[in-house]
Amino acid sequence: MRAIQIVEPRKIAMLDDAPMPEPAEGEVLVKCSHVALCGSNMGPYTGEGLWGEMVFPNPIGWAGHENIGTIEKSRCEGWEEGTLVLAQPQGYFGFAEYITSKPPAIARLPQNTPDPGAIIVAQPLATILRAMTKTGNIINKTCAVIGQGPMGLIFTHYLKLMGASMVIATDIIDWRLEWAKKYGADHIINAAKQNTVEVVKEITNGTMVDFVVDAVGFKETLTTAAYLPTHGGTIFIFGMPHYQTQEFPWYHVFRNETQINTCVGPTCGEFFQTAVDMVLDDRSSSLTDMVIPRMPWDKAPEAFELYAECAEGSLKLTLEL
Repeated sequence: MRAIQIVEPRKIAMLDDAPMPEPAEGEVLVKCSHVALCGSNMGPYTGEGLWGEMVFPNPIGWAGHENIGTIEKSRCEGWEEGTLVLAQPQGYFGFAEYITSKPPAIARLPQNTPDPGAIIVAQPLATILRAMTKTGNIINKTCAVIGQGPMGLIFTHYLKLMGASMVIATDIIDWRLEWAKKYGADHIINAAKQNTVEVVKEITNGTMVDFVVDAVGFKETLTTAAYLPTHGGTIFIFGMPHYQTQEFPWYHVFRNETQINTCVGPTCGEFFQTAVDMVLDDRSSSLTDMVIPRMPWDKAPEAFELYAECAEGSLKLTLEL
């Protein structure tokens, strides 16, 4: 079977003879047609940050986790062979032609779906649906989202969908900020050119915001996030921290009585079918526009590098098998 293996920093091997997985009882075997890249893949790919101590090569297929395909073999009652699915692979070994998966991290797609690859955006949407169960009320709240990669853009979209009175989007890349406007941002800030804290203060007439999402996880973005909430506001840390320990302005956060919440995505399977349904109807169908570019499987080395460099137009980059 075909598979990808990260063999050293910024170098992947394209394998044609990787061992086939075998579904255990309660699992299905999925032949993949589409596999997407995620920002969380970039640390293992570049070897930067907390991944600097990783032992290479990575396991074969790791850490792909956004897959569309067809069930080829089923050992799970109710999941028939031939069913088109969004599936999260067991062990996150998703950079492969075949994966094993099991409920709840699997969702049905209509067999006549005109563009199955576009529905892959439902996987990151599912992680944010899970995150939003932990945020409390958002209706009429002022919000800021730091980072406008795919996850930040989905947060921007979803906060507006849930009734936020204002969403401020920040990033250091202008073309991403243009996408943020498309997904409902009321204000955009290029943090490479402007002082985010001062601009937010101006926009809010000094009151700052109720709810801040850090969708990046770098020291700089976490520091910015610390200074954006109003007194008693909330920071939601969603972006993967870049290091095991990072500086953070704890004294300010303490005096501001800021609430801190966190969420990480692997246990989002129970939201898969809801996310698929939202992408298939008018609620979140616009998210499919960010499934770009589409690249053939044999261009994976180029795709990983494009993604690592945040190349223009590279959002939910998807490999087609």
